[in-house]
Amino acid sequence: MLNTENSVLLIIDIQERLVGMLEKDTIVRKSCALAKTANVLGVDTIVTEQYPKGLGNTIQPLKDVLSENTTYFEKTAFSVLKEEGFENVLQAKGKKKVILCGIEAHICVYQTAIDLLSKGFEVYLVADASASRNKYEFKTGVELMRQKGVNITCVEIVLFELLKSSKNPYFKEVQALIK
Repeated sequence: MLNTENSVLLIIDIQERLVGMLEKDTIVRKSCALAKTANVLGVDTIVTEQYPKGLGNTIQPLKDVLSENTTYFEKTAFSVLKEEGFENVLQAKGKKKVILCGIEAHICVYQTAIDLLSKGFEVYLVADASASRNKYEFKTGVELMRQKGVNITCVEIVLFELLKSSKNPYFKEVQALIK
């Protein structure tokens, strides 16, 4: 099970131009709930940006809830693990479980997930905080990840696994994010 001591949140390319091509309300709301929870519970977070000069930066609502300790990583490769230095950044976090979400699920998220598996990480795709421009491509990407061993989950499961109990001092704050 996920917990705050063994997990890192990896948010892939939730950027201005990419979000603009989607039904943005869902991806923005769900990714912000994950990021805010990671922030209040102290879960390390890494955010990637695919060629920000062309696709823009991480969307402002997401930036607004990220911790000041968030690591940003610029990339041009579809899998962030193909970028020089990224694996060292991830290994330095000392976590074996990666909570993964982002855009595009069938390209950058998919390729990152498969590379994470090959490096021995346990990967949890937060499907409702991920998206592709086309629903068929999204479903295909998610199904391929499932077949290859990625754990498919959703925002509420992740939030409550991290909280562990309604006695967690952040329970009401986190619960308010999904109401």
